[in-house]
Amino acid sequence: MCGRIALFTPPLRLSRLLDAALAAGIEPEGHPSWNIGPLRRLFAVSEDDGQRTLDRYRWGLVPSWAKDPSIANRLFNARGETVAEKPSFRSAFAKRPCIIPVDGFYEWDHRDGKQKQPHFFTRVDGEPLLFAGLYERWYDPRRPRTRRHCRPAR
Repeated sequence: MCGRIALFTPPLRLSRLLDAALAAGIEPEGHPSWNIGPLRRLFAVSEDDGQRTLDRYRWGLVPSWAKDPSIANRLFNARGETVAEKPSFRSAFAKRPCIIPVDGFYEWDHRDGKQKQPHFFTRVDGEPLLFAGLYERWYDPRRPRTRRHCRPAR
């Protein structure tokens, strides 16, 4: 995945496209954005007991063993070549996959001597792109377990 995405397809349309129920509290028409970066909220579809749900997740993985959530600043992209082996991603990769729908993503041209130039990539037919993702459940060890601190986030 990249470092910036655009998402303007309404959540209701995404849920129909991906055969998923909208999670409680998700506005069917949503709020479009053309500049979503790491640590912001984005949509993903996960499956639990055979039921697919479209919900909001925070972009940036906090492994279950992490002592604080700041590690997510560095763990917002996983490489396909190493995701199954890296301790930060291994458990989520094996047990908690998800689908991340986006309307497009940005990559930057970093040529020497030139100003950085963003390039926007999207499907020719205008349909959303689907990225493979993973998610984790994290609980703040400094708080009692009665309050749940995990992904998905609102």
